[in-house]
Amino acid sequence: MERSLVLLKPDAIQRGLVGQLIDRIEKKGLKIVGMKMMEVEEELAREHYAEHLDKEFFSDLFRFITSSPIVAMVVEGKQAISVLRKMMGATNPFEADPGTIRGDYGLDLTKNLIHGSDSKESAEREIGLFFTAEELLSYDLTVGQWH
Repeated sequence: MERSLVLLKPDAIQRGLVGQLIDRIEKKGLKIVGMKMMEVEEELAREHYAEHLDKEFFSDLFRFITSSPIVAMVVEGKQAISVLRKMMGATNPFEADPGTIRGDYGLDLTKNLIHGSDSKESAEREIGLFFTAEELLSYDLTVGQWH
C-alpha cells in the first residue's frame, strides 16, 4: 500500500468542487486516512513548493495557494501515487484528457484544482509537511476485499 498527499486547492474550494473530487477519489477505491481544511501559511507554501522557488511562475503559485483555504488529505491504496496522478490528468488542464479531474474541471495552468505527490519520496516529505503522525489513521475498509 502506498500513501499520497492530496491537496484540493483554493479553486476547488471556491468553485464548490470539493465533494465531487473526494467522491471521485473514494469511488476509485483510495482510502482517506487523513483530512483537514486549512489555510496554507507562507512558510508552509515555501516548503511545499521549494523546488519551484527560482522559477518565474513561483510568485503566482505562491499567491494562489495562500489565497483561500484548501483541503489536505492523505490517501492510501495500491499504487496510490500513480493511480491518483492518472485521475488528476496533465498539469496543464488544456492538455489533460477528458475524464480526468483537470480535463473535466480545470481552467488554468496555476489554478488546476488538485495536487498529488509525484513519487514515494515526495509523498513522504509532503505528508510530513501537512500532517503529524497522530493525524493519520489506520483502519480497514470493509469493502476492501472487493478492490
